Amino acid sequence: MAPSSSVVAKIKQGKDESARIRVENIIHSDITTELLEILELYCELLLARIGLLEAKECDPGLEEAVKSIIYAAPRTDIKELQQARQLLVEKYGKDFALVAMENSDGKVAERVVKKLRVEPPDQELVTAYLTEIAMTYGVNWPKKERTMEEEDEDDENPSGGQAMKSLEQPLSSEELSRATPPRDLGPRSPVSIAPPSPSTDNISPRLRLPGPPELKPSAKMSGLRKHTSGTGATAHPTNETPGGKNDVVGGKIPDVDELAKRFANLKK
Repeated sequence: MAPSSSVVAKIKQGKDESARIRVENIIHSDITTELLEILELYCELLLARIGLLEAKECDPGLEEAVKSIIYAAPRTDIKELQQARQLLVEKYGKDFALVAMENSDGKVAERVVKKLRVEPPDQELVTAYLTEIAMTYGVNWPKKERTMEEEDEDDENPSGGQAMKSLEQPLSSEELSRATPPRDLGPRSPVSIAPPSPSTDNISPRLRLPGPPELKPSAKMSGLRKHTSGTGATAHPTNETPGGKNDVVGGKIPDVDELAKRFANLKK
């Protein structure tokens, strides 16, 4: 069982004192984790400035990190951290290590010293942990006394505190006839187009469908228009033949003789 789950179980059973003791263990575990994270940062600092460790005396920029590691390593269970402490003691000597262990010069980081103190956590911190755990698991803690207004609401709503919804009256036939049928009623089109989503370039996009293709005149029609415009005549949808008959363009297919006469007129 997770530590938080055991705290929730104690809260539900009404054992607040036992829950507080378990919360103190959680706080102690969190403090230890934070301490190891600080020492890890100090080790990374020594690795980044490893060139300064070649000097005989400890560089002032590394003194806090070195003394904090020497001070805190024996109070942890990390084997690698204790090995790093041993190397630093051999590098700078026993007198330097003794000053760091006693923190006589106050060079050890204050947050490291504070997290290594053996003392119970503040009750305010414990209460804050309990409140957060209860809120996470949805437990009513600390239990609040019910007010008179809440009791009156329960008396008015006997169905478990939930008001029953009134049933709506059915619609008449006239209202149903005037009602608009839903758009999704009936068979749907197999083709569906999703509207474009807005973007920074186009905040309010619109759906544009392609229109019908634009028809362009052919080369022969363009030549015919130029010829008629040069002779001062206008182009009409009908052409008059020498026999006095009007052949509709796009209607009956003219004979070979008529086509020959038309080409002869065009060449003039």
